Amino acid sequence: WLKVIEAQAGRRRESARKAMTEKGFRIRADVNKEGWEKSSFPMLCETCLGDNPYVRMQKEDYGVECKICVRPFTIFRWKAGTNGRYKATVVCQSCARMKNVCQTCLFDLEYGLPVQVRDKFLEEQGQEKLSLTASKVGRDFQLQEAAKKGDDDLPYGKVGTHPMLKRLARMTPYYKRNEARICSFYVKGACNRGQDCPFRHELPQGGELANQKLRDRFHGENDPLARKLLRRADEDMTLQPPEDRSITTLYIGGLPPGTKEKDVRDQFYTFGDIRSIRMVPKQCCSFVTFKDRHNAEEAASKLYRILEINGKKANLMWGRPQASASGVPASSSDATDSSVGMGALGAAGPGGVYKPYYPSMDPMAQGNAPLDA
Repeated sequence: WLKVIEAQAGRRRESARKAMTEKGFRIRADVNKEGWEKSSFPMLCETCLGDNPYVRMQKEDYGVECKICVRPFTIFRWKAGTNGRYKATVVCQSCARMKNVCQTCLFDLEYGLPVQVRDKFLEEQGQEKLSLTASKVGRDFQLQEAAKKGDDDLPYGKVGTHPMLKRLARMTPYYKRNEARICSFYVKGACNRGQDCPFRHELPQGGELANQKLRDRFHGENDPLARKLLRRADEDMTLQPPEDRSITTLYIGGLPPGTKEKDVRDQFYTFGDIRSIRMVPKQCCSFVTFKDRHNAEEAASKLYRILEINGKKANLMWGRPQASASGVPASSSDATDSSVGMGALGAAGPGGVYKPYYPSMDPMAQGNAPLDA
């Protein structure tokens, strides 16, 4: 029996020596790659691709970790346009698909806006905000479940578009974002490459946009660019209603030639009962008067800066009452029906002083001071 046991031990030692390789004892060459991502083409916006239609990309499978989920993914690197810098993907496609954003700039693929701006207005439309958990285990589980369900389970594109998103949306590429970064040696006064330097020789401007963080942009929290756009939406993209509650008339200017009353009515009848529509073909404008004030406010808030009639954008503004002969302001409907030329020529205020009807007709609005007599 001792000889048999020694023979079996010798065979085990021989098999162990055969299994020994230069990489170590019984070490497998393929590691556990569960959750790693491999793709053939990135998810990018038109701006990040650049103005050159012929893009040559470098690709490396599992070349870098995702900045959000910390899982290896396929990295792509390319030159964004003729005068652009080299750009690369920073997040994996699983994270980018969860937020419907570009893998490089992390802007929304549909509107070209930061995630914080998009989610704010889509929540007002009833869409639920998607957010990743803070823990790594929960985040991996959430991404795996989203990959099983596919793109059909994502809420993006299933609710109506908010009017403010249409006003703020950047539908054309913004290639200035692809410019080279500022040379840090030039800022210190130590760059000796001159014109051969691939970076920009400019001084940083600073301001609120100087400190932008990638993770804040992705999660839609504390994004300085989003705060700037939201402030612009409140100040410049919102049509404030007049204080006079009797005004229910909206002015529509810049109509294409040949516009009929039916074309204007088709854009406004969904907001409420319309009292009258006055067409002015010579001035390519019209006046729409609603019966109720809240219907006029709803139409103004949803169609401001996005109104299109016969394929052309039209200007929308509130009407203003005209002072009657007795000095008592007339109602908005009477004012617009009795004097249409007021919108183009303005009106004479107290003492015969010219009072412009639209802000664009006022020289003071353009920064020009009146001449002293």
